[in-house]
Formats: sequence, structure tokens, C-alpha cells
Amino acid sequence: MTLTPEQSRSARGLLDWSQEELAARSNLSGSTIRDFEKGRRVPGPNNLAAVRAALEAAGIQFLSPGDAAIGPGVAWANPPSRS
Repeated sequence: MTLTPEQSRSARGLLDWSQEELAARSNLSGSTIRDFEKGRRVPGPNNLAAVRAALEAAGIQFLSPGDAAIGPGVAWANPPSRS
């Protein structure tokens, strides 16, 4: 499944990460994340895989169109406990 800019933004929102935080955890530049999330360019396959891996390592699960009622999305793989 291809990672979309919307999924990246949504996942960052769940994690409360900035674009710079995601860039650092993906070993990419901040401009790569900004441009991707704004739809200006699509990073290469290796860079997209790095973004996805960083988000998944933090507990994000990616949903395909068949998994969600309204299309692709993101969710917690294991929701954090709320205290």
C-alpha cells in the first residue's frame, strides 16, 4: 500500500510529532517531509519506506481502503493507555 500525504499528516497528529520530528526519525530532510505532505512531490520508494517504518515503529497502523469505512487511514496498532 502506498503511503499518502494525508496518512502521514494524520499519523503525525496521533503521535503529536512535528514534521521535523518525523524527518529526524526517518533520516530525511525536513523539506522532504514538508513537500510530500503538501503534495508538492512524492519521495522515492526508499524514502517513503523510511517514513512508513518510522511511523510504524512508533505504533501507527496503516489502513487500506477496505479496512476503513471511508478509505485509507491510520490508527494506533496498540492504543496508548490514557491516564
